[in-house]
Amino acid sequence: MSTPTIVWLRRDLRLADQAAFHAAARQGPVIPVYVLDDEVAQHRRMGGAARWWLHHSLRSLDADLRALGSRLVLRRGRSHEELAAIRRETGARTVHALHHYEPWWRNAERAVAQHFDLRLHHGNYLAPPGSITSGGGGPYKIFTPFWRALQQRLPPPMPLPAPQHLAPPAFWPASDPLGRWRLLPSAPDWAGGLRDHWQPGEAGAQSRLARFVVQAPSYEQRRNLPSVGGTAMLSPHLHFGEISPAQIWHAVAGLGGSVETFLGELGWRDYAQNVILQLPDYGSRNGKTQFDALPWRSGDAAEADLAAWQSGRTGYPIVDAGMRELWHTGWMHNRVRMIVASFLIKHLLIDWRRGEQWFWDTLVDADYAQNSVNWQWSAGSGIDANMFVRIMAPLSQSEMFGAGDYIRRWVPELASLPDSQIHDPVRRPDGYPRPIIGHAEGRARALAAFAAVKGK
Repeated sequence: MSTPTIVWLRRDLRLADQAAFHAAARQGPVIPVYVLDDEVAQHRRMGGAARWWLHHSLRSLDADLRALGSRLVLRRGRSHEELAAIRRETGARTVHALHHYEPWWRNAERAVAQHFDLRLHHGNYLAPPGSITSGGGGPYKIFTPFWRALQQRLPPPMPLPAPQHLAPPAFWPASDPLGRWRLLPSAPDWAGGLRDHWQPGEAGAQSRLARFVVQAPSYEQRRNLPSVGGTAMLSPHLHFGEISPAQIWHAVAGLGGSVETFLGELGWRDYAQNVILQLPDYGSRNGKTQFDALPWRSGDAAEADLAAWQSGRTGYPIVDAGMRELWHTGWMHNRVRMIVASFLIKHLLIDWRRGEQWFWDTLVDADYAQNSVNWQWSAGSGIDANMFVRIMAPLSQSEMFGAGDYIRRWVPELASLPDSQIHDPVRRPDGYPRPIIGHAEGRARALAAFAAVKGK
């Protein structure tokens, strides 16, 4: 039997439209490997919600591989060290993988390439990050011209089918039991809501896509309405690579209606990856240096306000509903994400990085590029961002986008209130707090803080 090759898996946990599997299968026996590498990520190790998703996604992929006569090998440690150990056990000298663009994964790829013939393939984005450049050959910093240029490269190639068979190696290297990694929460088990709302894995991704296809033509009309739930809810499946953007594109692109608006959201995902390719520390460093001097609040009062925001106890029903949805399901409606981010940054004048870190730990779709770019967009600190002085009014946003039923679901203390009162209750049920800051007061404080650094 020929020497086996390794497929090194990270955020690409699927069989269909997975170029690394196809390339490896053409060479002979295949060893699929996932390494839980917290060391290379360091402070960017996956948060609790993402680890819950990872457990179930790995279990699903292993079942799919076994149906093809293969299996998933699990290792924990530094990627290059664990893959090198598998080389010593099996003689494998070639590794196939998909490109990843987070700074820690690029470091890991360089380390693996010192030990193996590392062959990287594309497939997690509509176009390879870094390949969309301006007329002068440089990368785009602003989304709109980036999107225009990306559209010239679309549609993406047709998705590859899943392999029908993967030849096993002569013998399998050792594999960790998944349960030993303790990715699932215990004492307490807070994941009940996640289990109720999600089906991780490739089959779950395809099921979610099939449901969205029915709604996709009315995406523009529905996407901003939290009570309707008109978003695709594909983001965690995309993040873990259980489905490719090419699969989604070809499933919806010809459906008409407002599908183009949704395709633009896929384009924003590509844009975010191009930003972190240019600015690897974008998750911790302001895109606009003037924001380095912004006087963010700190101290006990700010920490108390942060805790109220995290727990959904701000006294603003739409904000509290979003934060409770996040804690219960590991996800939040996109319009509400913008509202809660603006509230933390501007009403509470708390550094956007504190919000980004909270989302990193609590979102099942916590993606370094998307999280960083979206938070900096809300803060106004990004290279392409909303203006800081544009401050969302959560009460009017809630009413404008018909969030009454959404609030009733996630803030049950207010469930009996009619639409005329639920967005800003005058009389508050026992136990539901008064607003921790008034809108006018918070807006004035934010504008004063920005005035101190404007023009720097």
